[in-house]
Amino acid sequence: MRRQGSVIELMAEQPDDRWEVEALYDLCFAPGREALSSYRLRDGVLPVEGLSQVARDSDGILAAAIRFWPVLVGTAPALLLGPVAVHPTRQGEGLGGSLIRDSLAKAAETGWARVMLVGDAPYYQRFGFSRLDGAEMPPPTNPDRVLGLALQAGAWEGIQGQVSRWQG
Repeated sequence: MRRQGSVIELMAEQPDDRWEVEALYDLCFAPGREALSSYRLRDGVLPVEGLSQVARDSDGILAAAIRFWPVLVGTAPALLLGPVAVHPTRQGEGLGGSLIRDSLAKAAETGWARVMLVGDAPYYQRFGFSRLDGAEMPPPTNPDRVLGLALQAGAWEGIQGQVSRWQG
């Protein structure tokens, strides 16, 4: 990926990236982001190694990041995508989309069947996400913002229930 002579490299997030990624999320999202119900599903659970990625420019500066977390929908395993953030100076370059497409391909390659997120349908529809009616996020979550994507044919068929923390 190129921008005015600058090369962006997508790579797996490493443990040393943690605080820099958290600072990016603090910059890109409203104060109190960790009070959202989706964060309760992440408490004490590590992001999925290899799927959580960062985008860095040729100088090593963090431009964007995406994380995935394992969750259960009823008793079925799923990935919870988010957050995905792009530094304000790099927005509009397609970095978020590149991270989403690349990490979803990796998730499918590694055997994950389904992905969900809480987000804006008009943005995520371009990646194949649609409203999930059977997955019940902890309140207060707007059900219209609970979206899912099947990485394997029929992966969401018959899957329903409370979304809960990974027990692994």
